[in-house]
Amino acid sequence: MKILCLMLALLALPAQARTVVDSAGRSVEIPDEVDTVFAAGPPAAILLYIVKPEAMTGWPRALRPDEREFIAEPYRDLPETGRLTGRGGEANLERVLQIQPDLILDFGSVRDTYVDLANRVQDQTGIPYLLIDGRFENTPEALRVVGEALGVPERGEALAEDVEATFARIERILETVPEGERPRTYLARGPDGLETGMKGSINTEIIERAGGRNVADDGGATRGLVQVSMEQMITANPDTIVTWDPNFYGKVFDDPLWQGIDAVQSGRVYLSPSLPFGWIDRPPSLNRIMGLISMTGLLYPDDWEGNLREETREFYRQYYHVDLSDDQLGRLLQWTEGRSGE
Repeated sequence: MKILCLMLALLALPAQARTVVDSAGRSVEIPDEVDTVFAAGPPAAILLYIVKPEAMTGWPRALRPDEREFIAEPYRDLPETGRLTGRGGEANLERVLQIQPDLILDFGSVRDTYVDLANRVQDQTGIPYLLIDGRFENTPEALRVVGEALGVPERGEALAEDVEATFARIERILETVPEGERPRTYLARGPDGLETGMKGSINTEIIERAGGRNVADDGGATRGLVQVSMEQMITANPDTIVTWDPNFYGKVFDDPLWQGIDAVQSGRVYLSPSLPFGWIDRPPSLNRIMGLISMTGLLYPDDWEGNLREETREFYRQYYHVDLSDDQLGRLLQWTEGRSGE
């Protein structure tokens, strides 16, 4: 459904204002020029940083030292603002009113809960609040909408076309690979690796879109994150494991409980980068585009036409506004090497 393509209907209004219809169908009057934006949560902050960083008023959570070097220098030390959405939402309306942004931006679910929050905050503060559909397949349309709303339509269009090209590259590969022949893949979360996302969850979406066959699959009866047992892992026996937890990665090859798993025996356990944001999830925003690129190349090395080092360097330049050093690039891409379980 191309709802976002129709969202930005600019109506005839008095000077200095325009109306945007957001993903929830709300008509929101925003300033003609949007110079400051409050990001309602981490996904929105990443979207805002990518599209128009100069409009940022802060980060929902202040950047950690290891994250800062992968963010353009002018935006590394922006203040912590708290968040309006999601778990641990601690930004109160007094903080928003103190900042007085031109716009509040949220990027994610458009369920009734978030619509009600947007309406309530907008009514109480008088600050326009845009709710943008954050579904991964909707990324190109979201970029176009936000680019238009923030006054940088060329930037939004260029990024949208880049994402569409990535989606098309992957679709061309996967259309020739039957579901039953795709790599059996497992996302290992937590220090023991026994938390994972069920098939269809937002946590494993990137792995599945890259052509990984998620072994945590009960036919759709369960969604989201679950705890699994070691017995279930042995039965599932994935040939590829991806984790973003360095504690699990550091011990899995020496853990006798994991020795019989095909992925461990073949050395196909990979530590996914998480700087400045996770490549697989955490949070679910545009940071996952890099994860999609790398996972597809990892799972289908013979079919993926591209150089991961150069694509990583270009992604960080185009999306994160930084030029990676060789050292930074090397640290990010250590995960692609895997390890031998012997």
